[in-house]
Amino acid sequence: MSDEQAWDTRYSENTRIWSGRPNVVLVREVGDVPPGRALDLGCGEGGDAIWLAGRGWQVTAVDISGVALARAQEHAAEAGVTVDWQKRDLASDFPDGEFDLVSAQFLHFWGAFDREGILRRAVAAVAPGGLLLIEGHMDTGPVHRAEHENAPELPAPAEVIASLALGDGWEVLLAEEHPREQSVDGVVHHRVDSTVKLRRRS
Repeated sequence: MSDEQAWDTRYSENTRIWSGRPNVVLVREVGDVPPGRALDLGCGEGGDAIWLAGRGWQVTAVDISGVALARAQEHAAEAGVTVDWQKRDLASDFPDGEFDLVSAQFLHFWGAFDREGILRRAVAAVAPGGLLLIEGHMDTGPVHRAEHENAPELPAPAEVIASLALGDGWEVLLAEEHPREQSVDGVVHHRVDSTVKLRRRS
């Protein structure tokens, strides 16, 4: 099964996989940033992209799953916002252009996945003065605990930054691990996530 088929199957399991709300860290870290051009990597059902567009951002939102993008388009129409939805496999087909914000929220996959390569392409897509915001898991959570052989790499913030090979033209604004509560089937699980926020110097 291809990565595209795997994600389409995942999204076909329910009529809505995610909450529809924007990620908490995105709201916290970008809520007061003047809008410009934004790139949302792995946009899923569109919660982040729709929130950004509602705040005046010109958003390009990318996902490998056509099922997810169809839902995202419907949700955007309901919200009355316009987003450039693009179906791409980011490992081989990265969007052109420069962006004032590149956001990668929980860009993980249970299987072979060149996350590091994608994030390096994300670095190159940030315009001078722009931001790169990377949010990731630090544990596998309650859903796939039996699949350790397929578990994704979950690097710490310092490891994420080191892997990006940034050079001198960047400023680290935030690199932290933080707790989060996740409710699955009525059970609250305590998890740890990581945040990396970087600015390209102009």
